[in-house]
Amino acid sequence: MTDRGIPGELGAYLKACRARVQPEDLGLTSYGGRRRVAGLRREELAQLAGVSPSYYARLEQGTSRHASPQVLEAIAAALALTGAEREHLYALAAAAGRRRAVRSATVEHADPALLELLNAIAQVPALILGRRSDVLAWNPMGHALLAGHRDRGSATVPGRRLNMTELLFLDPETRELYADWDRKARAVVGNLRLVAGAHPDDPALAALVGRLTLASPEFAALWADRRVHACATAAYELRHPLVGNLTVTQQTLRSIERPDQTLVTCTAPDGSASAAALAMLAHVALPSPARAEAIGQDRYSATER
Repeated sequence: MTDRGIPGELGAYLKACRARVQPEDLGLTSYGGRRRVAGLRREELAQLAGVSPSYYARLEQGTSRHASPQVLEAIAAALALTGAEREHLYALAAAAGRRRAVRSATVEHADPALLELLNAIAQVPALILGRRSDVLAWNPMGHALLAGHRDRGSATVPGRRLNMTELLFLDPETRELYADWDRKARAVVGNLRLVAGAHPDDPALAALVGRLTLASPEFAALWADRRVHACATAAYELRHPLVGNLTVTQQTLRSIERPDQTLVTCTAPDGSASAAALAMLAHVALPSPARAEAIGQDRYSATER
């Protein structure tokens, strides 16, 4: 992203946010006449935030690059932004206020501590994602559950790594895996926009967004909507080609040493049909000792009930 483009991102985000808010929802007296814009007008948002309309207009147009924390907080409060939305607003404002040099794309490598954890939970489907949602590593169960039809070894070769966002939008098998594909797609794009706001100078991330925008009209529409969403914990129903339908809870754990990397795990309640489906998947994915351990744990849970 160029230095000129960063203030534009801030303005576009502010415009998108105010378009989602109706003046009557906030107890505002609407300006008379036919409304030519969706949601709040600039003047209405400025009134709510306690700033002059001319100042807010300059902020949205990108000609004012140094909004104070107090002004940003007032705007965020007026728009009733969520925590993730505020984080994105502050990141865009910070980027707009400084000049940035174009940087070369960096190659990511999985955090050793996350790799140790990944290997220690062999019976739990898990993978390590980089900043741009590239698969940096996954255990056999994670690969078998989420992308068993693709090469598992690609994670070890930077130039051949799979990207989970690209798979979701461009790979038919991955698309079919999620019963509620639309919900998963919104979450993934919302999280990617958060990352893009925090790293506006990442050329590889910009290239990923460009490729997906050209290749997928659905991605392009979601990206243009400018909604943000922090990936944390969510349950998804999967239609797996080997073990049938199951529901897993996907949790995202962030590395302290390398906060751009996350460990994503997929679990199911003990004794549930989904846990039994994961145990069946272990027959295919795990070496014999780990397979026996996973199956034994599933039987033990069932016996306890």
